[in-house]
Amino acid sequence: MTIGVCYFPEHWPRERWETDAAEMADAGIEYVRLAEFSWAVCEPERGAFDFDWLDEAIDVLAAEGLSVVLCTPTATPPKWLVDERPEILQADPDGTPRAFGSRRHYCFNSPAYREETRRIVEAMASHFSDTEAVVGWQTDNEFGCHETVRCYCDDCADAFSEWLRDRYDSVDDLNEAWGTTFWSQRYPSFEAVDPPRPTPAEHHPSHLLEYARFSTESVVDYNRLHADLLREHDDEWFVAHNFMGDFETLDAHAVSDDLDLVTWDSYPTGFVQDRRAGTPSMDELRAGDPDQVGLNHDLYRGTNDAPFWVMEQQPGDVNWPPDCPQPGAGAMRLWAHHATAHGADAVLYFRWRRCREGQEQYHAGLRKQDGAPDRGYTDATAAATELAALDGGDRPHVDAPVALLHDYDDWWAISAQPHATAFDYWEHLRTYYRALRERGVQVDVVHPDTDLSGYDAVVAPTLHLADDDRAAGLGAFVDAGGHLLLGARSGAKDPYNKLPDELPPGPFAELVGLRVDQHESFPAEFDRQVRVESDALGSGGDDEDTREWHVWGEWLDLHGADAVATHTDGLAGGVPAVARNAVGDGTATYCGVWPDAELAAELVDDLLGRAGVATTDRLPRGVRVNRRGELTWVSNFTSTGYRVVTADEPSVAVGDARLGAFDACAVRTPIEAIEVVPERRASE
Repeated sequence: MTIGVCYFPEHWPRERWETDAAEMADAGIEYVRLAEFSWAVCEPERGAFDFDWLDEAIDVLAAEGLSVVLCTPTATPPKWLVDERPEILQADPDGTPRAFGSRRHYCFNSPAYREETRRIVEAMASHFSDTEAVVGWQTDNEFGCHETVRCYCDDCADAFSEWLRDRYDSVDDLNEAWGTTFWSQRYPSFEAVDPPRPTPAEHHPSHLLEYARFSTESVVDYNRLHADLLREHDDEWFVAHNFMGDFETLDAHAVSDDLDLVTWDSYPTGFVQDRRAGTPSMDELRAGDPDQVGLNHDLYRGTNDAPFWVMEQQPGDVNWPPDCPQPGAGAMRLWAHHATAHGADAVLYFRWRRCREGQEQYHAGLRKQDGAPDRGYTDATAAATELAALDGGDRPHVDAPVALLHDYDDWWAISAQPHATAFDYWEHLRTYYRALRERGVQVDVVHPDTDLSGYDAVVAPTLHLADDDRAAGLGAFVDAGGHLLLGARSGAKDPYNKLPDELPPGPFAELVGLRVDQHESFPAEFDRQVRVESDALGSGGDDEDTREWHVWGEWLDLHGADAVATHTDGLAGGVPAVARNAVGDGTATYCGVWPDAELAAELVDDLLGRAGVATTDRLPRGVRVNRRGELTWVSNFTSTGYRVVTADEPSVAVGDARLGAFDACAVRTPIEAIEVVPERRASE
């Protein structure tokens, strides 16, 4: 469990490199990432490779005991290459090429760019194959950033036709699976199926879903090209990629199959502004939302069931959100501990030094542009010291008792036909995740096809696309004694994004013991109500036991299940909204509404109680608890002081049991044996 940094020696005078390396070592940094955007420096003209500067930079870092992660530089093809081979450029939906001048301007399906990629990756891998300080590689950089997963050029059109030909037995099978008789959309051949370019009305939802799948598989194949070339030269290198937070268009589960190490880039104060509903609080502008960040930690840990890295950690104020507040004092240390608690083995701050040129001049580094320490440097040094003291060689994995099911296909299908202005897949997922994390429960965010036998409970907020195999898997889990909470809009469509003959939840109907008779959606500002049935969630069932829901609601027709909550108003008054079914040795609960925080918390509490999962008392908003190995981390993302209370004096491994603003500590106490209380209450 350690700290690293991203460094661009090509931006700074050669005489500064030794100073930078020495200061990195003094700060406790162990890993340095290099060369991710360096193609134009490594090959200033075709065939004239220059790796001398990079050799020297690596030698300087290695002399201080630092290990190096190199990057394939393909995210930024140089100008001379674009001029020579303009066919490598991506195209917008209307066919307009994306011009040179920033980054990520290449097409994943361009045969020309695949050829150039092989050439530069082969040259770099061959050159550095005997460089001892290089321990691994990052492929490219942030696949899909700036809306670049989906390209609409002619190369993609040809590749899409071939992809469909491999996927379907015949074009008649495609027409039948999609339902292209609607609006006279039948295709005479695979070649006739174009990318979803501009149309007067919306595109066919099956077409959109398949293009999303095709586009992400194009990235998977392109990433595999890098990984295979690197492993040919040194099979001891790890191969990683740095994914992004709350990212829709790229299936990280699929890309991760070809990676040894999954990493992602964490920017908490930006994420609460540009990829989350609602206005952030001042505390969130200072430190972010622990559940938004935590969900991404758990997703990337879950993609290959192993420790992950944060390849880019926010080091201070950053340039790209709508507004750029300074993080709270201690926040950069807090984020490192929070990531470690979720299973990260390394946290690399981006970047070492604020850049003096280009698009990221307003992005902080651990050092200012004059080389002086910035606010993040002190935090990173503190985190490095604390984590080094914990690391005795044993880096335990997170043992999560609960799985949260997440599938990009469901996200894409709902995005094609949201049927509600405010229905957001990620926000709906986070409603249930937040309820779990409020109880200090570790969660694996995994694909629905994952083996679930090792979990006590499973939460599936939206399994929109369903088939018999997926239903059978969940049924076997419940029958064997597992406990399932299934959310709204599940089983509504088949895997081709088409309504099946049976009503929702389709193949899940027998498992949950009900059918969905009707559904309706409302703008987010309209709250509707349900009444919790007597003793269904440990409550009395009187008028005070009403709970709110919003955006999406279903009217349930029960076939063996017992009502848990019933609609109280509108056309659905008196109709079940939430129900539970006993199956074998387990239970399956179906929630047909998007629950508010209180109802979600009660449903999750009921699930965890039935599954026998150890929990904390309900934690304050912004305070989270994580168990990893023998340590329990407590993270405070607020400006309020808290105290960790145990039956005896807490045995503290990191920090202090008195948590200040934006603070973290770790104690040697199980989560169920601690309480986190406001500092004023602790002193009374």
